[in-house]
Amino acid sequence: MDRVDPNAVKRSRRPQKPAPPNYPSYDDVFRPEDAIVREGPEVLQPSRLAYRDDTRGLWLYHGDCLEVMDHLLERHPHGVFDLIFADPPYFLSNGGITCHAGKMVKVDKGDWDKSRGPELNHEFNTEWLRRCQALLKPNGTLWVSGTHHVIFSVGYAMQQLGMKLLNQVTWQKPNPPPNLACRYFTHSTETLLWAAKNEKSRHVFHYDAMRAANGGKQMKDVWTLTAPKPDEKLLGKHPTQKPVALLERILLASSNPGDLVLDPFMGSGTTALVCTLHARCFVGIEHETAYLDLSIRRLDSVTLNLAVRIHVFVEAQNDLELISDRIDPIPAMSIEGSPKTECIFHESKFVFLSCAHVSQASVVHTTVDVTLQEAWAHAPDGKKRQTTHIVRCETEILRLKSS
Repeated sequence: MDRVDPNAVKRSRRPQKPAPPNYPSYDDVFRPEDAIVREGPEVLQPSRLAYRDDTRGLWLYHGDCLEVMDHLLERHPHGVFDLIFADPPYFLSNGGITCHAGKMVKVDKGDWDKSRGPELNHEFNTEWLRRCQALLKPNGTLWVSGTHHVIFSVGYAMQQLGMKLLNQVTWQKPNPPPNLACRYFTHSTETLLWAAKNEKSRHVFHYDAMRAANGGKQMKDVWTLTAPKPDEKLLGKHPTQKPVALLERILLASSNPGDLVLDPFMGSGTTALVCTLHARCFVGIEHETAYLDLSIRRLDSVTLNLAVRIHVFVEAQNDLELISDRIDPIPAMSIEGSPKTECIFHESKFVFLSCAHVSQASVVHTTVDVTLQEAWAHAPDGKKRQTTHIVRCETEILRLKSS
């Protein structure tokens, strides 16, 4: 009689581990034609590729975001994007008033921002979130910004869809418009929800970079950032435009160079602009032609024929009497024989350092302000006490004029 190996029996009874998911390779998988929706009997709005820059990896589409995302899902059912940032309609354009530039104005951003009632609003949020979730790669993440008018619906829909909520970030605006009704607290914050595709996702988070940006301390989930500065609205503006600094923090924290980013509600194109500045590829969808044109103008202002010059000044803390004629303005920067240019961007960034020698400095605090006086006034007292030197970086972006 044949002998039975008892070890073989034991091995046969061990449960087999499930095979890992057979996810496709994502290298160079996106093609610009993937998001073009052709005319058809069931198509509400055909989409078109309005802007294409293969060198920088930028593709902007004019169309309906739901239809474009459906079209993308037909070609990429397992996902294609590393990160999605969405700033959806807030549904607050319902006859209210607010303060803008010292004047009372109606809250009327457009038909796209009018509420259809809580049930229909939530249905819309669930539908675009469902598509975003499906279009994420297995380890991709989604950021959504909003006020209390919409963000609770977004958070609930994320939970319904099985997404993994990672953080609720509060964006605090230090100088919000006043509350004219005087019957509520002044609205000075917006909420950002950061979520991974599902519970199994291993999301990207650059902890060390965020800690370094926060002076060597863990970055908290309350971010104090100003609204978009005048320089960011030189070419036009959007009623819910986000500051460049906010998108920079999001992309640098949760994506890598070369990643593919989607913004289904592109607006003024801030996400596209930041992707360009930080070597991310970008796909944007916008329904309104005027805002699509604004996005294109902003991207054209950062084309490759730019001259960028930085002036750096170091001031010892014991010289911080903040004497205006010593510190401001920056002397004019000129290059002998340089071509004719026009300034399309100007920024003063102040970096607070703690060190005995500048070569051994550690960053305590950074801020973007017009003058050193303002930067010093906005710095927290604890940061001031640590500061020994301040570096001022003056950045100009110049567009070359054709001769």
